Amino acid sequence: MADDRRRGFTRLDAEPRAGVTGRAVGAMHAGQLRVDASTVHALLRDQFPRWAREPVVPVAGSGTVNAIFRVGEEHVARFPLVVDDPDATAAVIETEATAARELADTTHVPTSLTMAVGRPGHGYPGPWSVTTWLDGEPATPTGLKASRDFALDIAALLTELRAAPTRGRVFSGLGRGGSLPDHDEWMRLCLDESSDLLDVPRLAAAWAVLRDLPRRAPDVMSHKDLVPANLLVADGHLAGVLDSGGFGPAGPALDLVVAWHVFDEPARTMLRHAVQPFPDDLTWARGAAWAFEQALGLVWYYRESNPAMSALGRSTLDRIMASDVVPW
Repeated sequence: MADDRRRGFTRLDAEPRAGVTGRAVGAMHAGQLRVDASTVHALLRDQFPRWAREPVVPVAGSGTVNAIFRVGEEHVARFPLVVDDPDATAAVIETEATAARELADTTHVPTSLTMAVGRPGHGYPGPWSVTTWLDGEPATPTGLKASRDFALDIAALLTELRAAPTRGRVFSGLGRGGSLPDHDEWMRLCLDESSDLLDVPRLAAAWAVLRDLPRRAPDVMSHKDLVPANLLVADGHLAGVLDSGGFGPAGPALDLVVAWHVFDEPARTMLRHAVQPFPDDLTWARGAAWAFEQALGLVWYYRESNPAMSALGRSTLDRIMASDVVPW
């Protein structure tokens, strides 16, 4: 039987929307849409009658891009929280569905797949999707921080992803995974917004070092968003990977963010030595740099609207700043 341990997607591979003014109280983004179960029922009834009789239950969690609803025992409905351009949103959903299927063909780890794409209706202004459920509890920043088994599972996943052929594709230039200095403007904003939350002078000095780490290694196939909420756990082992729609080429350091988001030093070192090919010192340090870039944004942007994500940012920054990955 399915239970509340099944989860949908939560996407963090791009920076949060920088326009924080105009956010409604409790909303994560300016222009955030509200979706309720009655709207989901109506859309399913009109567009996908095979699911019309299934119970629809909101899924609480730390998702930042989609409102997620459990549909019966085997599916979820995902509704983008912001739809600025319906055509562009539809293109993203289709692209992500294709990428998720490619990742599913690459790894033995189960991943959620898109089963249908819905149209606007009943007051919801954009496209939406129905995907498969996966069993498992979402990982947390500290729950498996010392787990040898989980570290080895993650290393096996990374090794499988890196072995997939890029087929001549290269990093698109969007989001994380390319040049660190391209994110300087975002980092300046994050540091400004964090003055009452974090030790900004120390973090600014750290970014000044991290941003200068050169990009030398060729792209590899990457999940691009290996945060704890996208990793499902059962009996202490990796049971599934969510939000695989970003699967594509990026620098080999990018997916190493998971080492800093999930593990303390001993398990982190174990993961590093189990990943193939072995990440050299530069690649390992660049992984910390990408985790730093992501974490610094999470702390302030989600401090009120999504405390779990804000806490993830803090724990990741603490791990990086306590490490010797870069001589500050």
